[in-house]
Amino acid sequence: MTSPLTKSLGLLIAAGIISAAASAQAAEEEKYEHCYGIAKAGQNDCQTSTHVCAGKSNADRDQHAFISVPAGTCAKIAGGTTTEPAAPAKK
Repeated sequence: MTSPLTKSLGLLIAAGIISAAASAQAAEEEKYEHCYGIAKAGQNDCQTSTHVCAGKSNADRDQHAFISVPAGTCAKIAGGTTTEPAAPAKK
């Protein structure tokens, strides 16, 4: 039979492991940035204001399509920007 103290200790250890994993993932995500205007047609990452899924960009260098690049890289790429332009007006 497991004592309440042992159960509590197990829960605290599990919570610590989960917290550490979440922190590591957040740190990894901070190493990348969205870079708009550089993706080839069909090679974009994820949803944008003009379509709902990765790989749906229809044109090279679509200003609304992005790919994730290492932080600080986008500014070095011709035509790249870390901010998406305003979505086109709906008709």
